[in-house]
Amino acid sequence: MKKIGFLSFGHWTPSPQSQTRSASDALLQSIDLAVAAEELGADGAYFRVHHFARQLASPFPLLAAIGAKTQRIEIGTAVIDMRYENPLYMAEDAGAADLIAGGRLQLGISRGSPEQVIDGWRHFGYRPPENETESDMARGHAEVLLDVLRGEGFAEPNPRPMFPNPPGLLRVEPHSDGLRERIWWGASSNATAVWAAKLGMNLQSSTLKDDESGLPFHIQQADQIRAYREAWKAAGHTRTPRVSVSRSIFALVDDRDRAYFGHSNQQEDKIGFIDDQTRAIFGRSYAAVPDVLVEQLAKDEAIAEADTLLLTVPNQLGVDYNAHVIEAILRHVAPALGWR
Repeated sequence: MKKIGFLSFGHWTPSPQSQTRSASDALLQSIDLAVAAEELGADGAYFRVHHFARQLASPFPLLAAIGAKTQRIEIGTAVIDMRYENPLYMAEDAGAADLIAGGRLQLGISRGSPEQVIDGWRHFGYRPPENETESDMARGHAEVLLDVLRGEGFAEPNPRPMFPNPPGLLRVEPHSDGLRERIWWGASSNATAVWAAKLGMNLQSSTLKDDESGLPFHIQQADQIRAYREAWKAAGHTRTPRVSVSRSIFALVDDRDRAYFGHSNQQEDKIGFIDDQTRAIFGRSYAAVPDVLVEQLAKDEAIAEADTLLLTVPNQLGVDYNAHVIEAILRHVAPALGWR
């Protein structure tokens, strides 16, 4: 069995070819797609966070709204860029959203990807401490968040408070028990995956990672997952960690699928640079009739290693079509691979 969810970037554009033409469309359609995915039997609704872009950016109102309208499906992010985050305020928002959802929040966080503007986090009021990088800052914010989510008091109470306090030091509220164990780190390198394991975070690995060996993407990603699990075991954690990978997968079962994805030119891995120093490998997409998809996906070592698969969806094609994309995988592909 494998958990299967969707991952949406929440793009919008005023183009007549788009069915998602405004921020309002992106948010409301995201809620509708999560509701539809739950009805279809999918396991997760996940959303990417990008700032200064026509994409989803402020996740917690959306997560809370989905939590209020669904009952079972996991609700998450993949990922929130920690360079932009106040970890204490984030702990409050996350705690509230998790309580509304009844403990279904799966919060993916990370250092983040190259952004739309230069040093965008500076506009949010953040600067790395002296002799540290923006990546160090993101990891520092993550470590503070993890500490706060433990729910232990750390703030000295006012001796003359406005409202009565419980005894001892105070914590941020609202606190949601168990959320600390549902924090995931989006790792692009093996080293950051190992770091996440030591801190007791689950692992998210996307369709992009640092090219560290020259091997095919899925093999490098599988190696990353195995390194993460070894580090988890060495750290002595008692619970079993979770690992997700994301993929673009389209089962060609009708004329719409063939028109949109039947001539895909992304059937091979690609190499590129996400900044001046980092050579990255971008994983291939999958688009084929179900029988061929089953054969192809059975050879993907990283999917086999992961317990959770996130299907990246083309949200601008509308809720109905994206629900169809999810349903096609659940009905025509997943059972043959033993995922259902």
